Amino acid sequence: MKRFFTTIKNIFSIEDLRVRILNTIGFLIIFRLGSYIVLPGIEPSALTSNQAGGMFGLLDTLVGGSFNRVSIFALGIMPYISASIVVQLLTVAVPHFTKLQKEGDSGRKKLNQFTRVLTIVITAAQSYGYLRSIVNPEAIINPGLFFTVTSIIILVAGTMFCMWLGERITDKGIGNGISMLIMIGIVSRFPGALYLEATSKGMSGALLFILELLALFFVVVGVIALTQATRRIPVQYAKQVVGNKLYGGKRDFIPLKLNSAGVMPIIFAQALMFIPPLMAGIWRESDLGAYVGSTFADFTSWQYNLLFAILILLFTFFYTAITVPSNDIADNLKRNGGFIPGIKPGKPTAEFIDGILSKITLPGALFLAAVAIMPAFAVRANVTQNFAQFYGGTSLLILVGVVLDTLQQIESYLLMRHYEGMMKSGRVKGRSQFAAA
Repeated sequence: MKRFFTTIKNIFSIEDLRVRILNTIGFLIIFRLGSYIVLPGIEPSALTSNQAGGMFGLLDTLVGGSFNRVSIFALGIMPYISASIVVQLLTVAVPHFTKLQKEGDSGRKKLNQFTRVLTIVITAAQSYGYLRSIVNPEAIINPGLFFTVTSIIILVAGTMFCMWLGERITDKGIGNGISMLIMIGIVSRFPGALYLEATSKGMSGALLFILELLALFFVVVGVIALTQATRRIPVQYAKQVVGNKLYGGKRDFIPLKLNSAGVMPIIFAQALMFIPPLMAGIWRESDLGAYVGSTFADFTSWQYNLLFAILILLFTFFYTAITVPSNDIADNLKRNGGFIPGIKPGKPTAEFIDGILSKITLPGALFLAAVAIMPAFAVRANVTQNFAQFYGGTSLLILVGVVLDTLQQIESYLLMRHYEGMMKSGRVKGRSQFAAA
């Protein structure tokens, strides 16, 4: 306990880190306050019967209850994530966007601007589907064209403001801002979900509730192991004589994570899974719209889980290929006089790294998909829906990923100032390590 308080003292003794943490808390408070501001023209007392379930209940968890409250932040940051998915796909498929990605800061600025414009378009479309299919008509005081248009404008503005908050957290705070906004929405629902699960079991189900908590503990441990697992590729640097001194000759390694893509495949896949039920609300009068809406609004249906798992697999390989470019790693090694023992520099090294990356990414992607669909099995095992969402899926993976990423940044500040790290060993496995490239 003494060590814990010493670590907290060290954290707040670093001025830059202290300011970033306070900025992050301030931005998150603003986000949470905005989630309680109901859209103009909505009667809050009539929203009690508007409790979205299934897929929409999961979305409500990710946005911290804004969805059911018909808040100005009802759609949260999800449209921005959908736009980011589209732009990243374009950077792979369209040469013009690929060129922009390689132009450095100027190209990234153009891509960010395009992402913002696309976010407005996607938010407007999803807002219309949200107002048509989710919002209780009895809660609308004066329904009509004016209410629809103004509500869409406000929802678009709310999403853009959330996007701005996320960017400010990334620049002025600690951690990834977009992921942090999603995490705080999830955390805000956990105490209530835990209380409802405990009360639903009663005294007679106390043992069952304890078993559920134990199962949750082991699931969390498994997710942390998935997030931290690495495959180390040994690297040898050739000796170089500069003047009268000898440099190089050291051994190092390239740490390739079992899940190099992190939580992003889950976020990307989840963002796409929100689109079918929202769009189906526009054509809900048709048989196809009704079928799609009912099927993909239920996250326990086999159709939903099959599509969700496939999207996670695809996005895992796609995002890993973007974040871990084997050709660039091989070129950097060759440029710095490094080589993998037994492998020729250049193209053979790139092929070797790519082969290992493919071998470890497949089991990582399968395990990631299995964890993602685990809440559906928890619901089938009579766990309440709100609590089941913490047994895996988007909620747990985002929580673990964001917490580890934030701890990594905090530990980096501590180690730079020669303080001890967050853990007893002074370093958390998988963090504060640098690839040879």
